[in-house]
Amino acid sequence: MERRLLTAVMFSPRGGSAHVTRALLRQLGEFGWSTRLVSGSRSDVGGDADARLFYDGIDLRAVDFVPALSTPDPVRPPAELRIPPMHPSFEQREDAPDAVFASLDDLDFQRQVRAWCDQLDEAGAASADVLYLHHLTPLNEAAARVAPEVPIVGHLHGTELLMLEQIEQGPPPGWEFAEQWRERLIGWAADCERLIVSPAGLERAHRLLDASFTKLVPLANGFDPTVFHPVEIDRLGHWRRHLVERPTAVASDGSRVTYSERDLRLLERGTVLLYVGRFTEVKRLPFLLEAFAAAQPRFEHPAALCLVGGHPGEWEGEHPVDAARRLGLRNVYFCGWQRQERLAAFLNAADTIILPSAREQFGQTLVEGMACGLPGIAANALGPSRILSDGETGWLFEPDDRDGLTRALVEAVNDPAERRRRGGLARNEVLHRLSWPMLAGRLDRVLTEVAGLPAGEPGEEEAAETLVDR
Repeated sequence: MERRLLTAVMFSPRGGSAHVTRALLRQLGEFGWSTRLVSGSRSDVGGDADARLFYDGIDLRAVDFVPALSTPDPVRPPAELRIPPMHPSFEQREDAPDAVFASLDDLDFQRQVRAWCDQLDEAGAASADVLYLHHLTPLNEAAARVAPEVPIVGHLHGTELLMLEQIEQGPPPGWEFAEQWRERLIGWAADCERLIVSPAGLERAHRLLDASFTKLVPLANGFDPTVFHPVEIDRLGHWRRHLVERPTAVASDGSRVTYSERDLRLLERGTVLLYVGRFTEVKRLPFLLEAFAAAQPRFEHPAALCLVGGHPGEWEGEHPVDAARRLGLRNVYFCGWQRQERLAAFLNAADTIILPSAREQFGQTLVEGMACGLPGIAANALGPSRILSDGETGWLFEPDDRDGLTRALVEAVNDPAERRRRGGLARNEVLHRLSWPMLAGRLDRVLTEVAGLPAGEPGEEEAAETLVDR
């Protein structure tokens, strides 16, 4: 019997939730699901932001925001054009086309809902056995109108909880409609039969969304074991290709960040510390750069810090390029935003993976780095605190302890044998608990139960249910 699943995510691919969506959909077909995805897209940017490229091989209905972006107000395009408005955001960024949700009034909200009603209707939402919606957005409202009889499984990715926490602490200026959006998110959560959430986010989701623990399903993110694994790599050739021959990093003023052949010497002979992710404020990259600057005099071996990420024009707070210049750092390398399939090469060209964020719901790049045999360095909070074991698979520092992060960097650089020992333990840990096939099995059972379909036999993927519950 065919099992029909419609998945939807409002945003164009640009962060961890898109990678989770793609990975799980590719696996769910192995469990008998016929899947279709509705996703926002940015064909003007190209690469990963274009849903047609990012979700290659998945039955996709891409909702391109380029027509809206060509109008004076992308969030409010003229009604006669009959084009989807630009999606809002859970984050507030200066001069960004995606305004924060909490700044949109009721008319803006209804405009979003009508547009996504059309998309879900044309994608066949009403004939699905279950709807699987990522984040809590106007998609949830649209689903209730278009397919009121179809049960919904929601998947939280942390950014919605960050917005709710900001509202709870006192909305920033311009968040005039924050309370209305808070009530909407709580209502949409209540309408979901189940809410998938990172194990570290259970308490936050329970409190911020008033969601019962019986509704919340802990499920960590994972990695593709066929992609992320240790391989021998020509390190110098790798860094030359991405820093000298084809540089993609962009500074705050829009200029390209470039390097010469001479700049590569440190990457060839030194310890490479790696960060992968967005340049948003929650990632705390200036904090990392300041700790790296403080660690310099204590390094017994040459060391370089490489930062992979940062969509052109997308950053919050002090741009990392500006922070590196402020600190006078010459051994920091900006590698630009890279497609997912290239990340394994970057990880295998490094020695340690770093995640300085103190409010990370999970820690996807930590897991992928560990799968490649790298120990992690991360804040002892939320997701990373459940992924890493301090002294065994990496180093944990207290969230606001810059000196603690500095010590971790120094130890990782100065003791190669210990670094390799922890990296080996890290790979063994994620192999046994965090592969996507294992995690998709857990999700399959949740979707099957909610849809009221016959359940299959439980398998070894049951281990995902107690994942990293330290």
